[in-house]
Parts: sequence; structure tokens; C-alpha cells
Amino acid sequence: MHEPTNEHDRRSEKIEKIRTSTRDLGELRERMRSWLSLRVGGPATISPLSRPLNNGMSSETLFFDASWTSAEGGYDLPCVARMAPADEAVPVFPGYDLGRQYEVMRLARERAGVLAPRTLWYEPDPGPLGAPFFVMERLTGDIPPDVMPYTFGSRLLDASPADRDRLQRGSVEILATLHDARFTAEELRPLRSPGTGETALRRHVEEQRAYYEWAHGSMPVPLLERAFAWLEEHWPADPGPDVLTWGDARIGNVMYQDFTPVAVLDWEMAAIGPRELDISWMIFLHAFFQEITEFMELPGMPDFMRREDVCQTYYEITGYKPRDMEFYETYAALRHGIIMARVEHRRIHFGERVMPGDPDDLVMHRAALERMLDGSHWG
Repeated sequence: MHEPTNEHDRRSEKIEKIRTSTRDLGELRERMRSWLSLRVGGPATISPLSRPLNNGMSSETLFFDASWTSAEGGYDLPCVARMAPADEAVPVFPGYDLGRQYEVMRLARERAGVLAPRTLWYEPDPGPLGAPFFVMERLTGDIPPDVMPYTFGSRLLDASPADRDRLQRGSVEILATLHDARFTAEELRPLRSPGTGETALRRHVEEQRAYYEWAHGSMPVPLLERAFAWLEEHWPADPGPDVLTWGDARIGNVMYQDFTPVAVLDWEMAAIGPRELDISWMIFLHAFFQEITEFMELPGMPDFMRREDVCQTYYEITGYKPRDMEFYETYAALRHGIIMARVEHRRIHFGERVMPGDPDDLVMHRAALERMLDGSHWG
């Protein structure tokens, strides 16, 4: 494995398909069949398992079709299972509370009216598959790919301006619907970030700092340390109201039909906090892909998911005007930097690249984050 010789090579290498699992699909299929047969009270059949090709780097995702017969009749059900990664796969996150994800999806669907997939079963016992997991319905539609990013080539890239606008507005409406939903304190208590901070934002940042220490304590990333310091210097005077946030709020976690959302996926980063956490994440994640595309001298989608447009749409729907967006977009870049640097450690573990001489190079969007910290990013 050679070390990339220039920035173009480094970025090209990082957006290749990333290994996410060490588990054998044939073995998992038989274990899933045995588990489901016990769950439904009779013989069940399971199609060969498969994994997503273009999205997903944290929990392991498995696609399959399940069939069984009960007293009520026969069932043929397209399914998706989510399970925690194996320890030897260098997990992206320190813990995978799948029961929490399962409950968040149920709340989002049943109480907020968000199109989270219908949850089917949760299995907390690691015995059947080797790790806890849950199963949900599998829907059909288009998901803007992460690898290669949709800004390089996709139905969305080739879409008309009207179709792109419909997808963008529908995606912002997901956030508005979730944030405006009313939950009881009891329902939200399990989602409260740990820590002693007086506000949800403070506790959220404390949790991210703990995650950084877990992921990179053995090799600090100076750029990310500087970003934490920058947050303290630019802390919002009033973080605003707390809501249930989706967490990984981006179009790569949405399934669309005719450029309209039909399923909202990946709830493992859900948390209580300001609305801007989701809004800024949606804006930043597109900017992240767009910058890679422009670096490769391709046009991408420069007029898509712009801050002014996203915030205006959100205001039109909710009556709430997002604020302190430079702070929240920088925080989004920091959070994404912690995750992607951890993903790079995973790639190094699997021999897909070598450790760079400068740990800041583990942050794929290093240049953008550096511009945010020195103020030049904002013009």
C-alpha cells in the first residue's frame, strides 16, 4: 500500500469503498433464520443476505427477505437488520445502543409523523447473531450515494432544477416536522446527553469531547483540539430551544421516490439539542461533498443546500429563524472530523492506507475546517 503523494491522490483514495464488516454473510443468514423461526413460532426462510454498496459506515446493515406462515396466514417481508459492528472491525463509535435507536425510530414515526421505517423486532441478546440487533421494514426508492458521492454522478445530479428543489425542500421539511413535534419529558429522558452541562448544547459538546478522547486519545489531532477551543470562544449567547434532533441529518440517509422523501434512515446519532444541530449538519454534509467534487475539477451542485436557502425554507415552515450558523457549521465540521478521522483509523487497520505523518491529515476536510477557524471560510 503506497502513501498518496499529493492532495488529489489522498482525496481520491479516501472516497473509495471503505470496508465496514468482518462477519461472514452465510453464517449470519443461518443464524438469522434460526432466530426468526423462534420469533414467529414456526419455520422461516431467509434470502441470501447483502450489504449496502454506497452508504453506511457505522452500524452493520443487512438486507434480506423473510417468509413464514402462521395461524394468521403467510408472510413475505422485505427486511433490513441493523447490528453493532464486531470489535475487531474498529467500530466508529464507542457504543451502539440499538434499543435506543429502535425507540427513537418508533417515536419519530408514531409521535412526530416522520417517515422512519416501521420497526419490527428488537433483539437485545447478543447470542443469536453475536451482537444485539433490530429489524425494520425495507422500502424501495433512491438514496443519494456517499461512494462515489452524489455530487460526482447520480440521479440527483442529473435532475432538473425543479426536482432538486423538491428534494431539498422535502428534506428540510423532515427537520421541521421532527423539531416541531411535542414529546413528553419521559419520552425524551433516555435521549438526554450525559454530562453536567447546564444546557443541552453544553452536554452535547461534552459528549463529543468524550467521543474524541475515546477515538483519538492515543494520537491527538491538533486541528480538532483547536476546533474545540474555537467553540468555547464563539459560544452562542442563547442556544435556543431544545428539540429532538435526528443527528445524522443528511440526504444520504433519506430514501426518495420521484425526489420526495419516503423513508428517513439512520437514527443512531439522535439527541436532544438546538434545532441548528440538524440544520447545520445537513448544510455542511453537502458542502463537504461539493468541495471534494470541485477539487476534482467537476461542477457538482454549487446551488444546492446553501445555507441561506435551507434556513429560509426552515423559517417559512416553522416560523423559527436559525441563528449562530457559523458556530453550528463549525461544530458540524468538528463532529464530522472526529468521525472521519476514526474511519481513517479503521482503513489503516485493514491495510487500506498507511498512517499519515501529520495527524491533521486524518481529517478529510482539513482545509475547510482550517478556513472556518481562521474566519476566511465565511468570506
